[in-house]
Amino acid sequence: MSPPQRQRRHPTEQRPPQSPRPGEKPGEKKNPERLFVVAGKDGERAELDLVTLIVASAEPPPSAAPEQTALLRLCTSPLSVAELSAYLNLPFSTMTVLLTDMLTAELVTARDPIVRQAVADRSLLEAVMHGLQRL
Repeated sequence: MSPPQRQRRHPTEQRPPQSPRPGEKPGEKKNPERLFVVAGKDGERAELDLVTLIVASAEPPPSAAPEQTALLRLCTSPLSVAELSAYLNLPFSTMTVLLTDMLTAELVTARDPIVRQAVADRSLLEAVMHGLQRL
């Protein structure tokens, strides 16, 4: 069963037909790639949470998959696994497999997020209070 197609009420200009990809015949419908093709074989996974921060530590190699190249370009500054999953439109399980491969190849580094203390230091609070009283 195919998903319902959205119809426009007032069609605008016709788009030119896209050229077929290499190995694809013209007029042939393309099937979406399955997630296991993107993630590769499912082996051991790194301990990653949704809030684990990922930072690129190398440039994308020429042999990198398109998802890996996009991930390395996004990670010039630290991003969480949840953000990367949303930006690349990939589920968390696929991201963990992809990131595990990249961590093994030392293309990215992973670190836990910086957790702030639940209770502020008493001396800092007293210093702020005294400073406000002087105003």
